Amino acid sequence: MLKRIVLILLLLIQPMFALAESDINSDATQSPTIVRKDNSGKVTELLMTSMGAIKLAGNLVDRGDYEHASQILTKLPETDNIEVETERWYLLAQIFQRTGDYERAIKIYRQMLDERPDLVKVRYELALCYMAQKQWYRADYNLRLAMAGDDIPPKIKQQMIYYRYIARQNKRWNVWFNFGAAPDNNVNQATGGNECIMYGGYPFCHDLPKPEKAIGYNLSLGGNYEFVLSEHWRWKNETNIYINTYDKHKYDDVYLSLASGPRYIWENGDVWLSGIASRRWYGGEKYNWSGGGRLDTHYDWTRKFSTGLSLRVVQNTFDENGVFMDGQTYSVSPYATYSLDSTKYFVLRGGIERDTAGVDAYADWRYSTSIGFGAELPWGFNVYLEPAFSWINYDGPRWTVKNHTYQPVVERDFIQRYTVSLSNSKIDFMGFVPTLTFSYTSRESNIHSREYDKFITEFSFRQRF
Repeated sequence: MLKRIVLILLLLIQPMFALAESDINSDATQSPTIVRKDNSGKVTELLMTSMGAIKLAGNLVDRGDYEHASQILTKLPETDNIEVETERWYLLAQIFQRTGDYERAIKIYRQMLDERPDLVKVRYELALCYMAQKQWYRADYNLRLAMAGDDIPPKIKQQMIYYRYIARQNKRWNVWFNFGAAPDNNVNQATGGNECIMYGGYPFCHDLPKPEKAIGYNLSLGGNYEFVLSEHWRWKNETNIYINTYDKHKYDDVYLSLASGPRYIWENGDVWLSGIASRRWYGGEKYNWSGGGRLDTHYDWTRKFSTGLSLRVVQNTFDENGVFMDGQTYSVSPYATYSLDSTKYFVLRGGIERDTAGVDAYADWRYSTSIGFGAELPWGFNVYLEPAFSWINYDGPRWTVKNHTYQPVVERDFIQRYTVSLSNSKIDFMGFVPTLTFSYTSRESNIHSREYDKFITEFSFRQRF
């Protein structure tokens, strides 16, 4: 026993050794052989457990002896002990991180989180690597998840809060790019069937439009940039374009938006007041444009709970039928997020929207709510579930067929939508992760021809954070 202690001390004082090949199995209780040669070439052997070797490597990393620590970590035979392997890869990533090789450190940290997304310490170090690379959006994302972890020492909590403030200050630009394909079984939102009018005791019927199937290809491309005015003030500019093109081009949809205005940030939140403008083309033809203002705010109440609010006022002008549809939109959209831990979270959204129009049949009140649940699961899987509901009440009647007569009816609609999104971070193409999204939408209405059901299956590539 004394000999073993003395040899460990010698190794710590003069770590000129190599890890010898041995016939140990994957049992962490077996002992790899540490070999030390002196100047005369004499060999001294020391048996220690795999965890003992990992602890020795950890001591060397703390002392800054990355060369010999790396030798131990890379030559130590692989074991089935999760604790040993987790610490081995963490120390290797630490070596790369401390020597400035952030790309290799990030790769290891990501692989570790793909297997075990609950490793708060690893997520925290990943965020620090992103900060070193000035990838502030990715740093902020991982800091937010890490902060929700349990059993975090108070000192580390304060550091995370400070680093999130630094990330918020430095998030001066971002670019996003998503693309995919989405088969739609009811692209025209039709109900099918027929409707009849009784006249003179005889029914006169006609067929309603049938649901049309189509395959859509969508692309979302955008970015923002902030000019730094002072420690707390920024001038933020943002642009986004969304394109959804179908094999039946009469349903093609293109949407372009712009926003610009001052943004104020502080330790726990931010406020952005911007002018906004948008332009939409539908079926290859000009559809409408909008212009107005928007106020977005966000505040972190605790490390797990945050809220936000978006207010919007715009003027809508339509290229056709403007005399009937031109008007304003006023909307209030609050949201709240709560993280159960570093891997699971809830998102609660609400909304009230008022649309005015030249004719009351096109003016309405909309109320909406949704609750989403997201989780990062072992083996790289990510899942997000969200049921959403909205109610639409129009101001005035429109002439339609109801109860076999043609009459004015004030439309009342209820829309429910259920979405499931699934991805796996292990399948990574140049920073993009393939994602499958399934959604079902049902619209109920007191006007039969306005009802519909539709399924959409979307395959897309999304930027990984």
